[in-house]
Amino acid sequence: MTWLPTLAGAALVLYILRDVFHTLWHPTRHGGLSRLVMTSMWRLSARFGGRWRPAGIAGPLGMALVVAAWAVTVAVGWALVYWPHMPENFSYATGLDPSEHAGPLDALYISLVNLSTLGLGDIAPASGWLRVLAPMEALVGFVLLSATVAWILGIYPALARRRALALRLSHLRRSRATSRALDSDGGAALLDGLASALAVVTVDFMQYAESYYFYDGDKDTSLSEQLGHASGLADEATEARHPDVRLSASVLRTALEDLAAVIDGRFLRTGESPDRVFAAYAADHGRPAGRRPDGRRP
Repeated sequence: MTWLPTLAGAALVLYILRDVFHTLWHPTRHGGLSRLVMTSMWRLSARFGGRWRPAGIAGPLGMALVVAAWAVTVAVGWALVYWPHMPENFSYATGLDPSEHAGPLDALYISLVNLSTLGLGDIAPASGWLRVLAPMEALVGFVLLSATVAWILGIYPALARRRALALRLSHLRRSRATSRALDSDGGAALLDGLASALAVVTVDFMQYAESYYFYDGDKDTSLSEQLGHASGLADEATEARHPDVRLSASVLRTALEDLAAVIDGRFLRTGESPDRVFAAYAADHGRPAGRRPDGRRP
């Protein structure tokens, strides 16, 4: 029955590689394990929101747990491949009794040594196909390390873009720009800039879905709280006399609808209108729905 743990181990390794692929290199989906861990941490932070969410710990801790789950599962998977073939297919350093170092913990030790690319050599595969698997595990360990670095380097710039857009909307809200000021060439350029920034954030939510589970502590940098103002600006500019402003308002409204569709389709699943989706987004992040320029809630 040596083939049964070997197949189980291979299945675990392939599952993790698939999860890494969908989390980091597939722009329209994220992996099942990473999604489960991130959503679980988010819901847990909602239950203990008094301390966890203001500290913004759910997202970073969720990412750390995902990486740990990847590494542990890969290590266990390769250990299951090695274990049935110990000790007869492995060579041992002088002083080690093979019969005393052929258990599950020894297989896990070999797997961790290979995965971390330490290459201690005190216990090493001796048969042909096992000798090929050991360096392959080292390559997987290198891929996991590189993937983790790439994930971090990708997700934090996405968070910065989201928070910068929220701060820009906060500036507009606090400046109390009049309808007359908006009905101008400058107003059209302003709306075009907002639509462009919203398009970038929409792509970020698709490509870095885990960024949704990062809490924005300050209200001025919380996109969930500021989107109501963007929606109100689009409605207000639709009635402008300047044709360029009306066109820009239409583009901004479309950008808001696209963002609402991504947030609702991937995270909330309310099936409601964009304004109600944004209100649900704010509620899920523990924020009040942002006020529109006319003072109403979405």
